[in-house]
Amino acid sequence: MTSWLLWLVVVFTMIAVGKGKQNVHQECHPNDLKGLASFKAGIHVDTSGRLAKWVGHGCCRWEGIACNEATGRVTEIRLPGFISTNDSVFQSQMRGLLSPSITLVSCLEIIDLGGLIGLAGRIPPSIGLRLPNLRKLYLYGNKLIGPVPDSIGKLSKLEELHLYENRLSGSLPSTLGNLRNLKQLLLYSNELAGMIPDSFTNLTNIVQIDLHSNILTGHIPERIGEMQVLEKLDLSKNLLTGKIPLSLANLNSISEMYLDSNHLEGEIPFPSSFGQLSSLSFLRLDDNHLTGRIPASFGNMISLQRVSLENNKFDGVIPSSLGNLSALTELYLSGNLLSGQIPESVGQLSQLIMFNVSHNQIQGPLPHELSSLQNLQTLDLSFNHLNLISFPKWLAQLPSLSRIYFAGCGIQGEIPDFLQATPSPIQELDLSSNHLTGSLPAWLGRLTQLYKIKLFKELTCFKDPCFRNAFSDGSLTYVDLSDNYFSTGIVQAGVGSQTGIQYLNLSHNFLEGRVATTIGRLKSLQTLDLSCNRLGFNLPEALANVSSLEKLRLQKNHFTGRIPSGFLKLTKLKELDLSDNLLAGEDSCG
Repeated sequence: MTSWLLWLVVVFTMIAVGKGKQNVHQECHPNDLKGLASFKAGIHVDTSGRLAKWVGHGCCRWEGIACNEATGRVTEIRLPGFISTNDSVFQSQMRGLLSPSITLVSCLEIIDLGGLIGLAGRIPPSIGLRLPNLRKLYLYGNKLIGPVPDSIGKLSKLEELHLYENRLSGSLPSTLGNLRNLKQLLLYSNELAGMIPDSFTNLTNIVQIDLHSNILTGHIPERIGEMQVLEKLDLSKNLLTGKIPLSLANLNSISEMYLDSNHLEGEIPFPSSFGQLSSLSFLRLDDNHLTGRIPASFGNMISLQRVSLENNKFDGVIPSSLGNLSALTELYLSGNLLSGQIPESVGQLSQLIMFNVSHNQIQGPLPHELSSLQNLQTLDLSFNHLNLISFPKWLAQLPSLSRIYFAGCGIQGEIPDFLQATPSPIQELDLSSNHLTGSLPAWLGRLTQLYKIKLFKELTCFKDPCFRNAFSDGSLTYVDLSDNYFSTGIVQAGVGSQTGIQYLNLSHNFLEGRVATTIGRLKSLQTLDLSCNRLGFNLPEALANVSSLEKLRLQKNHFTGRIPSGFLKLTKLKELDLSDNLLAGEDSCG
């Protein structure tokens, strides 16, 4: 009998506990309900329709809400802008203000309201005081304004803080240095100002910090190099000044370092000894005021894959030690004062895909060792002192090369015929600002993957077939043939058949006659520049059919008559220049 009574007690106890759990899930905690209801009330547009389903008092069953099974308290609000379905991913919007009452949901561990586009207001000042369990806070990609609250520094459990792409202002609170569990800090693309707090050096567990696209000023703290486990450092697109701290060489675990687009000066201070920055794979120092030589020790950072040093004031020769970077795939050195010849060791970079050393003072000849770059896809040597005279034939035999930029390299003679039979089809070709002669070769029209071509300076064309043959096929989107001696009219069967062209520049030639009606077939055309020619008759009414047109330059020709009323249909037009013609009457475009 005793055992039977004991069994009944256990059964009734289990039933009571079960009902308790059921009630927890049926009834929302009053504070949680009030906080969520206030959040919903602040949103006046929800394109996802999720908030419309928030009815009743059982908030744990609402879409985007998760609760603790034992306590019934809300622990997660997940309402991201990007929503995945079985078929696709789409971005929803929520327009309205972020209610400060959201902090009433005091047991929250995760808030994900990122990428909602229209969410405005401020981050609640009390967020750090009322949400002690918060581990992840995603408010990125919205329209939030105001400062980053000081109280965020009290969120001792916070691991990820994503506030990027908002309109946050003010200075970075020094209390962020108290977040010892923080692994990701992403604050880029805001309007934050001031210096990076020295307290950031306390973030010894952080693995990613990203502050680019702000208006931060001041220096990079020397002690930032004490972040021994830091894996990603992004301070790009700010107003940082001073020298690059030598202590950055102590970041033994770092794989990505982005300091580009600031006002940094001085020399590259690392690596100062072998083994430093041995894990660094991606390095961007471009668009600063850095000076001096590229250090020979640069070749010791053997994990480097992508390096950009362009648009600085580096001088001297390219160090031959770069040939040690066997993993290097992209090297950008353009826009400096580099001199001497390209070192033969560059030919050892078997993984190199992109090599850009344009706009320097590099001299010829080119080392034949470059012919070993079997994976090279893009080569830009433009505007150096190469004085090549002729185009190096062995470069045209590289099996992967499809983008060739040799502008301003002193090349003479006609466009070489061997370019029509390269192992990899040419997609982009820039031979402008050279001393090319002759006419456009007919085989250009057979380069079916060519979509960008710049050939201005000194080419001739006196017959319409010259255009027709060169452009009767292919998939061109960018054509710049300005500053030549072309005298034929605008092609009827050539350029007019290239319906995918987006940019067409035939300015500063000797074109004459009418603009053919086939110009109206260029439905994708965004920029058309026919200025400084001898074109005449009426303005081409067919242009009214090019609805995508944004820039139209027809100045300094011999056009007559009135401006066609159809031009009013060009609603995307941002720039129109018809000056220095023989147009008559009132401007019908208003």
